[in-house]
Amino acid sequence: MTKSLKTINLPAEQEFENHLHLTEARWFAVYTGYKREKKVVELLTKKGIAAYVPLQHLTRHYTRKTRQVELPLISCYVFVHITQPQYVPVLETQFVQRFLKIRRNLLAIPEAEIDLLRRIVGEITDIEVETTGLHQGDEVEVIAGQLTGLRGVLVEKRGRQKLVIALKTMGYDLMMEVNPGHLRKLQAGSLR
Repeated sequence: MTKSLKTINLPAEQEFENHLHLTEARWFAVYTGYKREKKVVELLTKKGIAAYVPLQHLTRHYTRKTRQVELPLISCYVFVHITQPQYVPVLETQFVQRFLKIRRNLLAIPEAEIDLLRRIVGEITDIEVETTGLHQGDEVEVIAGQLTGLRGVLVEKRGRQKLVIALKTMGYDLMMEVNPGHLRKLQAGSLR
């Protein structure tokens, strides 16, 4: 019995977008092993590579004690600020699995989105205030605090407000609690 070989016709070389630059450092996201984000930042820093993981400060209550912990805002991701020659050293770093690509394209993350992540983790608000005039589905803007200028949609109102902020480049929607006194209702369609 003979086996026939199938020939596979591959499309001509496809061009993929790559935002790595030879001399200008840009932000990229790398996927890490589970609970290895802080270690990856430490290892990259030792190599002289700028790395950032947005950490949220949380209080955990256990049976006999309460602890303050720092957990990554986005699990298994670290952001690196690199040039093209630093690409391979990042990949060779222990616990780094791969770069985040969108449809095989290596896209840089805009500086504004990294700044947004820094602002998000820098503000912790647990204030419960009831505000009238805001309703679920309203488009809102933050008008006070470190998140001033951010826009999103009010998704829940239970004595506190939750604001969804879309980071489109990374494909995430972040849900966060915001002091109701820090919100201003926008006219419908303002987010588009």
